[in-house]
Amino acid sequence: MCAARSGDRAAFRRLYESHAGAVRAVLLARRGVTAADADDLTQEVFLTAWSKLHRLRDPSVFGPWVLSIARRKWLTWLRWGRARPAFRLVGGWEPSRRGGDPVDRGGDAERVLRAIRALPGAYRETLVMRLVEGMSGPMIAARTGLSHGSVRVNLTRGMALLRQRLRREDEP
Repeated sequence: MCAARSGDRAAFRRLYESHAGAVRAVLLARRGVTAADADDLTQEVFLTAWSKLHRLRDPSVFGPWVLSIARRKWLTWLRWGRARPAFRLVGGWEPSRRGGDPVDRGGDAERVLRAIRALPGAYRETLVMRLVEGMSGPMIAARTGLSHGSVRVNLTRGMALLRQRLRREDEP
């Protein structure tokens, strides 16, 4: 982090590689953001972070700091318009409307993302980091600054709420 603050591009590239997935997940958790939008916005977030890195006093909070930049970028982006290409969830995690657990079946990724976006913010972001970006609980904790226990609770409760929401959609 200190090397990146002093202008070392390779050090900043390592920060990017370490945190880009979390930034992308935070963006995908937001209304109206597609995969292509998230990719573009992720680049913009890191350009902003690079230009403002000298303002970050505590290097240990880089993860939460860059995620807050992502949230603000989304608000700006939302005000100025957007495009709509497609995305897909990792690991085949795409529920359909046909039988079984709606979270464990193949199906419509857009439907799942809509359902995730309707959940409370803490659950949205951690679920997208896990289900779209494929991050583990410890990785999510490291990127967000949340404790491992908080991440575990958010994922468990978020998955339960997501299952309930998807089951309600499947009911006639």
